[in-house]
Amino acid sequence: MFIRWILTALLCLSAISGLPLRAAERPNVLMIAIDDLNDWVGCLRRHPGAITPNIDRLASEGTLFSNAHCQAPICGPSRASLFTGLLPSTSGIYAQISDKQIPKASEITGRVTLLPDYFEQQGYKTLACGKLFHQGDAAGVFDDYGGHASFGPKPAKRFHYDPAWFPEKIGSTQTDWGAFPERDDQMPDFQIASYGVRQLQEKHDQPFFLAVGFMRPHVPWHCPQKWFDMHPLDEISLPPYREDDLADVPEISRRVNELPAMPTTQWAIEQDQWKRIVQSYLACTTFVDAQVGKVLDALRESEYADNTIVVLWSDHGYHLGEKNRFAKQALWDRANRVPLIISLPDARVATVCDRPVGLIDLYPTLLQLCGLPNNADNEGHSLVPLLRDPAAEWDHVTITTYGQNNHAIQTQRYRLYRYEDGSKELYDHRTDPNEWNNLADDPSHTELIDKLSDGFPQRNARASRFNKYPTNEYFLAK
Repeated sequence: MFIRWILTALLCLSAISGLPLRAAERPNVLMIAIDDLNDWVGCLRRHPGAITPNIDRLASEGTLFSNAHCQAPICGPSRASLFTGLLPSTSGIYAQISDKQIPKASEITGRVTLLPDYFEQQGYKTLACGKLFHQGDAAGVFDDYGGHASFGPKPAKRFHYDPAWFPEKIGSTQTDWGAFPERDDQMPDFQIASYGVRQLQEKHDQPFFLAVGFMRPHVPWHCPQKWFDMHPLDEISLPPYREDDLADVPEISRRVNELPAMPTTQWAIEQDQWKRIVQSYLACTTFVDAQVGKVLDALRESEYADNTIVVLWSDHGYHLGEKNRFAKQALWDRANRVPLIISLPDARVATVCDRPVGLIDLYPTLLQLCGLPNNADNEGHSLVPLLRDPAAEWDHVTITTYGQNNHAIQTQRYRLYRYEDGSKELYDHRTDPNEWNNLADDPSHTELIDKLSDGFPQRNARASRFNKYPTNEYFLAK
């Protein structure tokens, strides 16, 4: 117990003073990433049917950031932002991009150090399995990579949805739902969890940065039947929805946030599929939570339990019927709000912080917590002051970007949007958490909008030539 107390004291001293720790004193890092998980987890209380006991357990042992947002509402640029420490408006990475092309995306991405590489330079062993970057680790950034970044398995024929079935649909998607396959061990996430468990059972002679990136609840929303049985269809609650929701948003907002390949809520209502979609998403969430639990249990039972920082995050949110869509890829809050939990060794006390923070803040936070030198290229802000005191003063906003010069700013209370043509949306999340009442044209909010607008990025880099979907031409056409 005395040794554990000393280690915790050293971590706290380093985080407060900025003094580096010696290699032998440095904590390990266990990073848990979850693909497409919105805030439908029990500890965030955003859906009454969420069953996520293991994520909730982690929240009970650390700081839960209840106002956390991604920097881009799609996997590739969100993950690139987290691992480069750069805003999309700085890097020019606005769309999906090959892992190998991140350093070539722009001049600045060519000189920044990716987060795993930074830890390696400081003497850490880096280990990973599953989806960390958009393609897992196709660029070979981690010392050891266990694979399994796959969205399958998939049935031979689609169950409910394929845009190819609808002549008016444009684009493609893996979106589908229903119970499949038969067993958990047929799912990539089962193998990803097994990798994490094995690494925590191994003997490591240097501090490690272990990252496990789970695939579900990314589409297709398939997992074995037993997880569906935990969410009976007749007990499913649907999220709030208004048919006239988009009547007061600017035309460019509808165009930027439109995904014509995806199901609409009106279609799901007409086909009596809405509850089945929500059931499938919740089932996949409960399934992946069980895999998270395996890794957390392995850490608790390992020799590293008392000197490992745990951080859990999702790359973006997801609409499940709100605003007439089942999709990510939008600036609206539901597509960007994410679970974020940080738990420190031997200081595992439940706290909730409602300050606006972003995934971009993880890079400088982990450096400070591990007693490593600051990286001057980081554009995020260390969350250590909020880990010490979740009610501490916090003058920062967090920024989400979808395409060049389309931004959202999140404060503790308000969310302001500005599109490339100057159009705006403003919502008061205290009184309007569903973003139904656009206040941008209300003269009484002009001063507030002007003040919040100071937080928009001053730089709007050209879209990288390596951006894939949505393509540069897509954003220009919007």
